[in-house]
Amino acid sequence: MEALRDRQRTDRASAATLPSDGRAHNLSLVRQTLHSAGAMSRAELSRVLGLTRVTVSDLVSDLLERGHVVELGQSDEVRPGKPAILVDINRRGLQVIGMDLAENSVLRAAVLDLDGNILERVERSISEETGPDVVNEVLELASEAVGRATATLLGIGVGTPGIVNAGGEVTTAPNFGWKDVALRDLLQERTSLPTLVSNDADAAVHADHTFGGGSDDEILVKIGRGVGSGLIVGGRRARGAHSAAGEIGHVTVGTDGGTVCKCGKTGCLETWMSVPSLERALAEAAASSQPEAAAAVVLREAGERLAIALAPVVGALDLGEVVLSGPRELLEGPLLNAVQQTLLERLLHQDPSPVSVRLAADAQDIVLRGAAVMVLWNQLGVA
Repeated sequence: MEALRDRQRTDRASAATLPSDGRAHNLSLVRQTLHSAGAMSRAELSRVLGLTRVTVSDLVSDLLERGHVVELGQSDEVRPGKPAILVDINRRGLQVIGMDLAENSVLRAAVLDLDGNILERVERSISEETGPDVVNEVLELASEAVGRATATLLGIGVGTPGIVNAGGEVTTAPNFGWKDVALRDLLQERTSLPTLVSNDADAAVHADHTFGGGSDDEILVKIGRGVGSGLIVGGRRARGAHSAAGEIGHVTVGTDGGTVCKCGKTGCLETWMSVPSLERALAEAAASSQPEAAAAVVLREAGERLAIALAPVVGALDLGEVVLSGPRELLEGPLLNAVQQTLLERLLHQDPSPVSVRLAADAQDIVLRGAAVMVLWNQLGVA
């Protein structure tokens, strides 16, 4: 199974849009193959990639000089002639900074290795701060995280609430009081490191796709103080015409009333599905005469409303997987089951199980790890 997954990841690299220059493309393929499959000899790389040994040796020499790969010593494989030398991606010599700005009252950052493992963590509380004050806290946090690195840094990846354009500018983030904040440029000026900024749900779906075994056609719904989603279609993240693909929190999911949303509308998905909304409804259920039954009703209804919002997206894009990321104690059980059942009822498909629904494996750190993936892809062509 692991070997199959490795081959699939190598296939993703082959199919992805890479630089038109053939050499740059081949360098990315070598890095991608070593990152996903692990150490191998130059001869093995030649067989896997379908390139000549001379070409592979030349590519590996280039990557050794750049510090992107390292030699690990002789292979244990018994074979005639001179023992082969194993090479691998430079897992110990390269690191990445990931930043998660989506928590309620804390900004989080981490130093990660190339496999998405968190090596160091730093946090800064922000309480009720907004506007430029939050920007300053983000810059200070980035500087602190950079100081914790113990190897060469490839860059910084950031997952933030709000809508982020292709230039790394946060065009709007109401929770922070941000409008047209050039976050990427500010971070690059502060740290002198390549920086990528994305919506937090988009970062999360990168992590699930790369480290969580996610499908090449999936939607990840991130449930926290708001509700957002990230989309992978055909192995690539969908951005949308206005850099807002996946903004489902304010999709109307009913005409039967409900709480008035902070946006001014009634019936928005967030009024049923955000963590604060769920916690309020469950607190009311706990005070009823049959608290367990009432709580199950709350969770089932939230799951049904989410599926109503997702069904047209899943059907139109023929997605194979829906992933929920958020507090497991709220999402697991009645809510997850309701999403699965309602989607099955609303999707017309010959396959008896057209879409799978599951929880993300690492909701706590999924944005940090996804932010790291953004840098790995941008700097090494690895994802």
